Amino acid sequence: MKQAVEHQSDILVIGSGAAGLTLALHLAEKTKVILISKGPLSEGSTYYAQGGIASVFDEGDTVESHVADTLVAGAGICDEAVVTYTAANAKSAMQWLIECGVDFDKDEEGDGSQPYHLTREGGHSHRRILHAADATGKAVQTTLQDRARNHPNIQVLERYNAIDLITSRKLGRPGNRVLGAYVWNREQEQVETVRAKFVALATGGCSKVYQYTSNPDVASGDGIAMAWRAGCRVANMEFNQFHPTCLYHADARNFLLTEALRGEGAFLRRPDGSRFMPEFDERAELAPRDIVARAIDFEMKRLGVDCVYLDISHKPAEFVIKHFPTIYSRCLELGIDITKDPIPVVPAAHYTCGGVMTDLHGQTDLNGLYAIGEVAYTGLHGANRLASNSLLECLVFARAASQDIESQLGKIPMPGQLPAWDESKVSDSDEEVVIAHNWHELRLFMWDYVGIVRTDKRLERALRRCAMLQQEIEEYYSNFRVSNNLLELRNLVQVAELIIRCAMARKESRGLHCNIDHPAKLEHSGPTILQPD
Repeated sequence: MKQAVEHQSDILVIGSGAAGLTLALHLAEKTKVILISKGPLSEGSTYYAQGGIASVFDEGDTVESHVADTLVAGAGICDEAVVTYTAANAKSAMQWLIECGVDFDKDEEGDGSQPYHLTREGGHSHRRILHAADATGKAVQTTLQDRARNHPNIQVLERYNAIDLITSRKLGRPGNRVLGAYVWNREQEQVETVRAKFVALATGGCSKVYQYTSNPDVASGDGIAMAWRAGCRVANMEFNQFHPTCLYHADARNFLLTEALRGEGAFLRRPDGSRFMPEFDERAELAPRDIVARAIDFEMKRLGVDCVYLDISHKPAEFVIKHFPTIYSRCLELGIDITKDPIPVVPAAHYTCGGVMTDLHGQTDLNGLYAIGEVAYTGLHGANRLASNSLLECLVFARAASQDIESQLGKIPMPGQLPAWDESKVSDSDEEVVIAHNWHELRLFMWDYVGIVRTDKRLERALRRCAMLQQEIEEYYSNFRVSNNLLELRNLVQVAELIIRCAMARKESRGLHCNIDHPAKLEHSGPTILQPD
């Protein structure tokens, strides 16, 4: 029997994307941090983000305009105070990234009023997207992770899955505070314990719950599921953003085509070459993502086609290659020259607008537990996220959380010894096929019944299927040792239930939630909030 392993640190950060790394780096100036990553440090949604980060840098732009655009995209249910806070703190957050060494594209042809090349994306009234060509996330991720690896106060644990949060209530101790977490060391195949004064969830979203997604494999809703099991409220899980333009190719699943392509003039076309977006919205290709995704879905179903096409071939080849080198190179590998050919595209699950409820400091309902980035519901995104506000939210709220935690560091004692993980009543699984079957069934019925367009009957069917799967998975989890696939499936079926319940509660169509049985938008509406039993 392997010896129990316990780690100890003032701060445990679960997740290694822009939110987790930013929080760790800010706090490491004052205290010790353990940062855990489910895969390699770079494997998360941040690395694959192409477009950029929204922030007011241009003299002709204003914070008020950024706020207004965000509120419009959010379809009336953003928290305006949170939107204002985020937009007002955007520039200083970007300055910190620049000081860290992120090399954003410079404006070589501008008037010199500001140094950076700003692009425009759907829903924005101005050019305000800072970017590093079309691989902004990669530039942010690699810069921050290099700093984290070399920081003496940050201990990085790679290939660790967080299993569950440990709370004083679960252990029968006074109060209701997070004390740490159980984590699974994938290399050693053993469960270890992390004891900490504060825990931050920066685990990203849950788009892997759908059959087709632009997200990497790690986006399995772990933080949302863990927080829910620990007693935290979640909100707005019905609003899952489907990115309109994911490359449709058998050898390139999950490859996203940035919204900046449309920002720089790309058109969406039917297979016969005709444009269709002007028929759906006066903003055409620059309409918010929910409108564009639904238009594509409608045209694909109406015509019975597998994809539509994104075309930027009317722009000069030199311009296309300079601004979109990553997309140009990847498509060329697949036999598509984007300077000459239209690109086959389909919508794919992309971003979770809801999540664990937090305040302006990232604090959840559980004392000492923070949630930042895509895992959180702050009120910023409302019913639909405005393009390039996602990485911005990570940066702004990571800094806010770091300041809140820092103010309490000297007041909170280190939790006492925590019980080790008990494996005495479980055995090794001999039925991995059950996990594989359930995994496939879950993602397929979520795509078919809880996708871009929904109905009451589809949602009811989905909830019934979900309940059956939950029972099977919980029984399996109780009898066998944990594995990566089992832990992710357990979390995905939990977030699937939360998505379905939120969708059933919303008797209207708004933003990303479109229900044929309730096509109108209610006059008065707000967030959908679920409270654990």
